[in-house]
Amino acid sequence: MLVSPISNSFYSFEANPTSKSNKKNPDQDKNPVSKAGEKANLVKATFIAGIGIGARLLFELMDGDFVGENLTNTAGKIVQKQHQNASKNKKILMFLGATAGLLGLFIGGFALLYTLFKLPSINYNGNINTFKKKKEMDVYIKGNNIEKNLYTQMNDKAKTANSEEKEKLREQYTKMQMAKNKLPDFIKL
Repeated sequence: MLVSPISNSFYSFEANPTSKSNKKNPDQDKNPVSKAGEKANLVKATFIAGIGIGARLLFELMDGDFVGENLTNTAGKIVQKQHQNASKNKKILMFLGATAGLLGLFIGGFALLYTLFKLPSINYNGNINTFKKKKEMDVYIKGNNIEKNLYTQMNDKAKTANSEEKEKLREQYTKMQMAKNKLPDFIKL
């Protein structure tokens, strides 16, 4: 037996897609700020900071030359083991590549660990930044819609206005141009 919701009655148990509470605000759809984008920016910044910290840590460790010797010895072993029959020039290039790979592995690994350590902070700050920026963009978008409506009303009125009314509309137009809606601070053109 199939039981379907009552849809003909005033009282319905299913979500009515045409009710006011379920309609999406059309201005909300135009807001370009998203949580994923904000968090991605914070992850990228944290990873880059982790690369800087990892490089500084590696060079501090290499100051005693113990880590540097281990890195070069390991790179030499990799080249000798993998490419025994290569020419001398090829071995030098592979040695430099292996050394750079080991350095990148250490620095990238440290940056990844640093980013993972900062993830709770990134999540929290991403949510806060998104909330602030969404509110600023909502104000900007609503201000633009109001401004557009006012210009449309002025244009409609100007079509049927006499010379006195047109002069008054010109004054209002110049005032509106001076009070133009400005972009939020976080948007860089």
